[in-house]
Amino acid sequence: MSRKCDITGKGILTGNNVSHAHNKTRRRFLPNVQRMTVLSESLGPLRLKLAISTLRSIEKSGGFDQYLLSQPASGLAEQALKLRKQILRIKGKASA
Repeated sequence: MSRKCDITGKGILTGNNVSHAHNKTRRRFLPNVQRMTVLSESLGPLRLKLAISTLRSIEKSGGFDQYLLSQPASGLAEQALKLRKQILRIKGKASA
């Protein structure tokens, strides 16, 4: 399983461990990515790889659909853009 969030695209970052003597060694910062099922009002249950920080943002915004629609397209991963387009299509049919 690649360590990449399906919604935000958050992935592995690299940097340095810096000791007290200021020796630098390379390290990796791994995001807390979990495979979980998220309930969408219009799409039903979705099985996604989510960073826990993304899950907290989803809960704070009031649900999966509201989160995707409130985020700018530039801040979303490719799979999230596809899901967003499906949600907009379904909501458009429901309102028409």
